Amino acid sequence: MPKAIWNDVTIADSNDTVVVEGNHYFPLDAIDPALLLPSSTTTVCGWKGTANYYTLVAGGAENKDAAWYYADPKAAAAEIKGRVAFWKGVKVR
Repeated sequence: MPKAIWNDVTIADSNDTVVVEGNHYFPLDAIDPALLLPSSTTTVCGWKGTANYYTLVAGGAENKDAAWYYADPKAAAAEIKGRVAFWKGVKVR
């Protein structure tokens, strides 16, 4: 089962991930909302759309913009709607 771990805390744990460009997108309900702080950061992907970010809060530390999601992905990326992916030191095993 894929797990996302950062700062010795399991951030997400689910058998229901979608892998896009090597990144596991976890269902939002597989993540404790207390670990996610909304961020004002956005980026744009030509084929997925506009990404929004979360800052992770775990083990007494913050990891700014370490999680991202597409609230309204383009049709080609519809399968990742409602899902979150990680980077910036978050290990997915």
